[in-house]
Amino acid sequence: MVTRQVPKPSELLELMKFKKPELDGRKRRLDAALTIDDLRTIAKRRTPTAAFDYTDGAAEGELSLTRARQAFRDVEFHPGILKPAPDVDTSVDILGGPSALPFGIAPTGFTRLMQTEGEEAGAGAAAAAGIPFTLSTLGTTSIEGVKAANPNGRNWFQLYVMRDREISYELTRRAAAAGFDTLQFTVDTPVAGARLRDKRNGFSIPPQLTLGTIINAIPRPWWWWDFLTTPKLEFASLSTTGGTVGELLDAAMDPTISYDDLAVIRDLWPGKIVIKGVQNVEDSVRLRDAGVDGIVLSNHGGRQLDRAPIPFHLLPKVRKEVGDDFTVMVDTGIMNGADIVAAVALGADFTLIGRAYLYGLMAGGRQGVDRTITILRTEIERTMRLLGVASLAELEPGHVTQLTRLVPVGTTATAVSAR
Repeated sequence: MVTRQVPKPSELLELMKFKKPELDGRKRRLDAALTIDDLRTIAKRRTPTAAFDYTDGAAEGELSLTRARQAFRDVEFHPGILKPAPDVDTSVDILGGPSALPFGIAPTGFTRLMQTEGEEAGAGAAAAAGIPFTLSTLGTTSIEGVKAANPNGRNWFQLYVMRDREISYELTRRAAAAGFDTLQFTVDTPVAGARLRDKRNGFSIPPQLTLGTIINAIPRPWWWWDFLTTPKLEFASLSTTGGTVGELLDAAMDPTISYDDLAVIRDLWPGKIVIKGVQNVEDSVRLRDAGVDGIVLSNHGGRQLDRAPIPFHLLPKVRKEVGDDFTVMVDTGIMNGADIVAAVALGADFTLIGRAYLYGLMAGGRQGVDRTITILRTEIERTMRLLGVASLAELEPGHVTQLTRLVPVGTTATAVSAR
C-alpha cells in the first residue's frame, strides 16, 4: 500500500519555480527560436509576403532548393564511441585568414528589404562571431558602409560582371581599397532565373504600394514603419531601378561572360579570388588549373537554373578530383549546424549561409542574426561531440553517408550502394 499524506507548503514551494517574465518582445521571441526553421516561422509572420517570398523563394518549381535541403536531411552520421570530446574547436583557416566557425555569411541582394538594418546587421554579427561577411554587388549597403560596420573583421565581396564592364571594374577597385580580402566572382547568372513568387506577388524594386500590399501590411505595421522612416531602399552599388529583380538582372548582367573576364578581374584584384556558382567536376578542375584560389559549389540557392545539380552531392566527387590542397566551399540548402558538419566531413573547407542568415534578420534585426549564428554554433558543437571529434580536422568521409533518393536512370544497385 502507498502511504499518502497531505503535502507540506514548504515542499510545494520547492516544486513551484516561476520563470521571470521577459518584457523585451524581440528577445522573448528570439530566445524561443531553437532552430533556423523556428526563425523562418517568425520571419514569415513579421514580414510582408512579397518581401518574405523574395527571400524564401527560388526559381520555377523550386526543385533545386527542395532537393538541396533534402540532401542534407538524407545524411546518416557514424559516431565513434569512447572518444571524449568535452571541448571542441570549431575554428578554421580559410583563404589566408581565420574564422571562428566553419561558415560565413553569403552574399544576398537587396538585404534591407528584409529588415531595415540589412547588411550592417549581418556584418556586425559576423564581426562579433569572428566569421567572414560577404557583400553582394546587389547589396543595399555600400562597400564603405560594410567596412564601417565590420572594421576589423573579414569582409568579402561578391562580384557580378555587368554589361558595362567599367561598373564591375570600379566595384573591384573600391572593395580592394576598403580592405576586403576575398572576391567571389559569380558565374551562374548569365541571365536571371524565373523567380515565379516575385511575379505572382507583383514584386518590384523599389517596392510599389498596391491594394494587396496595403492589406498585407495591416498586421505588420512595424515593417512598414521601418520601411517608410529609414533611408530610401535602393541598390548601394547600382543606379538601375524599376522592375522585378529578374528584369534588373537581365538588363545589367552579360551572358557573354567568359574566362577572359576572369583574367581581367584577376589582374585588378590583389587578394584571394574564388569562383562562385560551380556546378560540375570538370569546371572545378579547370578552375583549379587556371590558378584561382578556390571555388564555391553552388546553384545560387536554387534561384537560377531549376533542377540544377545539388552542391552537397557534388562535393565528394569534386574533392576527389581537385585534391586536398585546393579550397572548396559549398552553399545552398544549409539549415542546421549538422549540415555544415556533414559538408566538412565530406571535403568542404568552408560553407556559406544565405537564407538562414536572412531568416534571423527578418525575425529580429541584428539580434536575429546573432541568434542564427548561435543556433548554428550550438548545433555544430553538439554534433561534433556526439560524433566523438574534438576538431574539424578530425572529421572525415567515414563519419557521413549520403543516402540516395535521386538515382540516375540506368544506375545499378551496386553503383548506388557504392555511393
